[in-house]
Amino acid sequence: MKLQQIHRPSSVPREPNLSLPNSPDASTSLCVAVTAKRGRGRVVEDNRSRHCPYLDTINRSVLDFDFEKLCSISLSHINVYACLICGKYFQGRGLKSHAYTHSVQFTHHVFLNLHTLKFYCLPDNYEIIDSSLEDITYVLKPTFTKQHIAGLDKQGKLYRAYDGTTYLPGIVGLNNIKANDYANVVLQAFSNVPPLRNYFLEEENYKGIRRPPGDIMFLLVQRFGELMRKLWNPRNFKAHVSPHEMLQAVVLCSKKNFQITKQGDAVDFMTWFLNALHGALGGTKKKPSIVTKAFQGSMRIFSKKLPHPDLSPEEKEALLLTEEYQEQMSESTFLFLTLDLPTAPLYKDEKEQLIIPQVPLFNILGKFNGSTEKEYKTYKENFLKRFQLTKLPPYLVFCIKRFTKNNFFVEKNPTIVNFPITNVDLREYLTEEAQVTEKSTTYDLVANVVHDGKPSEGSYRIHVLHHIDDDTSNHRCK
Repeated sequence: MKLQQIHRPSSVPREPNLSLPNSPDASTSLCVAVTAKRGRGRVVEDNRSRHCPYLDTINRSVLDFDFEKLCSISLSHINVYACLICGKYFQGRGLKSHAYTHSVQFTHHVFLNLHTLKFYCLPDNYEIIDSSLEDITYVLKPTFTKQHIAGLDKQGKLYRAYDGTTYLPGIVGLNNIKANDYANVVLQAFSNVPPLRNYFLEEENYKGIRRPPGDIMFLLVQRFGELMRKLWNPRNFKAHVSPHEMLQAVVLCSKKNFQITKQGDAVDFMTWFLNALHGALGGTKKKPSIVTKAFQGSMRIFSKKLPHPDLSPEEKEALLLTEEYQEQMSESTFLFLTLDLPTAPLYKDEKEQLIIPQVPLFNILGKFNGSTEKEYKTYKENFLKRFQLTKLPPYLVFCIKRFTKNNFFVEKNPTIVNFPITNVDLREYLTEEAQVTEKSTTYDLVANVVHDGKPSEGSYRIHVLHHIDDDTSNHRCK
């Protein structure tokens, strides 16, 4: 069997004829070069590129680009191709490559380069050019125009995935790989915050950010952007998305403090993620990022040192007159507000059932009214503190503190917090100066994360507000 003859300039010697070993199809031929230059800048296209006979063998139902892009044999990330018939990843496409061997052994002929987004027919080794494959490249790397992004919150159209299920972009399930629901709920909540979402849907917003050589933290930015685009993709093959690559970046960037196989705390993860994302985007205390623009507010903290309780009343009074024990005021920024629950009662009702108390949101918000004092204990010293807000962020995150740790175990406070879904007004918690300058002080619910079960055995789930019809959809991240 001979190579297809390709005309070359006279200065380039012709290659000798080669035979294709173990070819599954005697009618195919091996083409070493997909294109060859002729003259100045002119390119000759392989005439088979637009007439590949194997396109109908592609199995879109097995294609899943959510997992790490590495060869299933060599475990390399370099020059990886996806087999579009079985969905596996292989390295290279040369005569001795894993992809070439796979194509010959299993007669799987259509492959996609996961980096260049080009399609190839193996073992023939020619590029495939066909518009019918555009849906596959879009699933691998979705792109959004400014017009598309601007209309995301104005349309409530259901889309149909390749497997026949319908879904709303942005409100889709995230796979629970093993014990990562604590991270899933945080990622899904942030994917529904419009300024954060819009920023990451356009890769150009952060593609040019310069980071020091070898900086691994920027991987967090790239993976979060990829996950965001997959969650909002209107042309998904499935109505769910796997956060596998995103979570691998979390494990690496957090130095294994947060893992896929071990349950974690959603608040701890959110705290680390927001600060890590802010730093990876080039943000500092003085330089803002999209994270601080969306979530950062400020408050005044009034702190007063308390005398040791073992001292006599006379000694306490003497200390309270010193400068060290006078109330001090400081300014501080925040990315979320922590709300404290009242201690849950232990008594039971007449049916011997534990009573679960309820408390309105505004009761626990009293922590920030500027007058409510609470004692905070450290290893050596005790302080009385009160708080008052000076600036409200565009999007406000509340963290209700349910878990308390002691030397023996973790306790969960089951108190139910009643809160309105719309028009939560925080004007009364601002300083007088801030009340004059803040134009808008009311908030509507975007997402609500809850914890079910015992502290050591429970799981997290999230409610996401569908803005189109104000219908709250409950999506379990399990």
